[in-house]
Amino acid sequence: MKILANISRLLTACVFLFSGFVKGVDPLGFSYKIEDYFIAYHMDWAIPLALTLAIMACALELSIGVMLLLKLRMKPASWLLLLMMSFFTVLTFFDAVYNPVPDCGCFGDAIILTNWQTFYKNIVLIVLAIIVFSYRKKFSNGFSPSAQWMITGIVAALFISFSVYCYRHLPVIDFTEWKKGHKLYAENPVPVKYFVTYRNNATGEQKEFLSPNYPFDDSTWMAQWVFVSQRVEDPNTYYGKSLVITDTLGNILTETVTRNPEFQLIVNAYDLSSANSQAFSAIDKFCLKAAGDGVSSVALVASEPADIVNFVHRNKLSIAFYQSDDIVLKTMVRSNPGIMLLRNGIIIDKWNWRDLPDYEKFKAEFLTQKEPS
Repeated sequence: MKILANISRLLTACVFLFSGFVKGVDPLGFSYKIEDYFIAYHMDWAIPLALTLAIMACALELSIGVMLLLKLRMKPASWLLLLMMSFFTVLTFFDAVYNPVPDCGCFGDAIILTNWQTFYKNIVLIVLAIIVFSYRKKFSNGFSPSAQWMITGIVAALFISFSVYCYRHLPVIDFTEWKKGHKLYAENPVPVKYFVTYRNNATGEQKEFLSPNYPFDDSTWMAQWVFVSQRVEDPNTYYGKSLVITDTLGNILTETVTRNPEFQLIVNAYDLSSANSQAFSAIDKFCLKAAGDGVSSVALVASEPADIVNFVHRNKLSIAFYQSDDIVLKTMVRSNPGIMLLRNGIIIDKWNWRDLPDYEKFKAEFLTQKEPS
């Protein structure tokens, strides 16, 4: 029993440490996931609390991992472990059955699990948690009770500070597809395949067709079959497939931006109403200087055309504004606004608006470098 209890303790410690870290390194990303849950469960009033809850939850999770790893205050640690796993096992069961949120985000963007995979993972963890809880009174270490609490408190305080730093700047480790070095277009693209599934009204039989290779122009056939779903098969290997850039008239400009062979600045803001106006003014001046050195700049926002016009006039901005999906913009740069530098479609660097570099240093560091391979 002792061996089983210690194996269970170490396994849960590793999972909690990993899970707490990969979410805590990107607290803004985790807060978006908490917001999704609030919306799904009709708790919109709690959305302003999402970021604080994200930071505190990650610190708690990592602290429990440290407590289990070092056998600190094992009685309260075991209670916390069991309560958390009980809550999340029930929550992820409902997620798996009803799918209110497609991805629970339990490992942030580091590892993406389906809702059923998450539930099965939690079943294993709650079994381990029950074993640890059953053995909780027999764990021991050489630390005094006050020292154990002190270590736990220091760990929690340091990790909260670390998460706040990552929020105010950018995650020190980027687990998203928008990390430095990734290329945002396929070099020699092949056609994307679109598949549609139809169901026969009489027999219930389902058939999948490669579009447009199905009798969509046959009215008799269409009366007998009903559309079920569509899937896309993109054989091209590149990142940022979800990025679509349009102007206010609906013209798609994605490749114009991502295939620019020269330096390209992208300013992203998923919500202009909450974006820092002073930061936008500073970024606009930065982009004007860059334009003098031949660097193109665009701003991508998820706002209505009228709101864009009002924002531009109110802040006297000169940068060109285009539209994109707010979910994509939230992921590109964890900042509102954020700045991304591309060259030939490759992500060279990213900045939180608080870290906008001095232009002369930017020019010396980037505009004189050779084109990346």
